[in-house]
Amino acid sequence: MSEQDNADRPAGTKPKILITSRIDPGPKAFVIAIVLLVLVVSSLLPWTAESAGWQVLTGQTDPSEDVGLLPHLFAINCTIVGLVFGALALMTRFWMLAFVAGLAGVVVAFEGMVAIWSRNTGGHTGPGIGLVLAVICMVVLAVQWIRILWTRDE
Repeated sequence: MSEQDNADRPAGTKPKILITSRIDPGPKAFVIAIVLLVLVVSSLLPWTAESAGWQVLTGQTDPSEDVGLLPHLFAINCTIVGLVFGALALMTRFWMLAFVAGLAGVVVAFEGMVAIWSRNTGGHTGPGIGLVLAVICMVVLAVQWIRILWTRDE
């Protein structure tokens, strides 16, 4: 922090710490809440021919189905980043949680696209509707969080 920044601040006040900065998602909060709900529903839908998303997440799929590492990794990261960090950022409105949800959401969305690609090219039955819906949800969540972060007032 420079001397000029210190001079602009009223005496006796502490500098604003980035971790405690707040966001105001406005109407985007409703969109994020709906997408989080759709993300939960997508875990009930089939991600492979026979296994639902929650089975891929918990590792309870049929071994003959050969789900692979990427859909399982996407299920874990989708739950942590999409649901946990997304819900926490929405409830607490902390800028840092929104930043993690947005930045990690981009990575997880890309990971989901690679998981779909691996299901298509590995001689498998292809992705199920739940896997495709979960990837779309992660893309929408990442875009919404980035838009919220981009429009944050100083």
